[in-house]
Amino acid sequence: MKKQPFYSSFVYAAQGIRAALREERNMRFHLCAAFYVYLFSMFYEFTKLEYCVITIMVVGVMALELVNSSLERTVERPTPDRYCTAGVVKDMAAGAVLVFSIGSAVCGFLLFWDLQAFARMFWFFTHYWFALIALCASLAGAWIFVFRRKDD
Repeated sequence: MKKQPFYSSFVYAAQGIRAALREERNMRFHLCAAFYVYLFSMFYEFTKLEYCVITIMVVGVMALELVNSSLERTVERPTPDRYCTAGVVKDMAAGAVLVFSIGSAVCGFLLFWDLQAFARMFWFFTHYWFALIALCASLAGAWIFVFRRKDD
């Protein structure tokens, strides 16, 4: 059997990520959430270490979502004798995403709860109304991106 070039593994990985973004609503949600986390992080004075923590949380949730989606597809339409096991596998994989997401949300709350940063955001969006309009437009676009129908 002929070995594939090393770069092929990156191509296949990119195809998997693209498929997840195209077909998995939760993956699109996590991508949008990550965008806004980094966008609003500009109002904070995070250290490199804090950005590392944020990045680990973001990519951890997205990586687990990819694993969850792949497991769900692997055990789809099981034979009758495997039906209960398949359901448990899917539930456990979804639980892993949920547990990591809750942990990430707690870390995010601890990192982002800062009244001074909230005041900076308020000042920015009240003085640069076009930025507020752009933010609202991007939120509308994110909503459409996340919740679009599968046949679109």
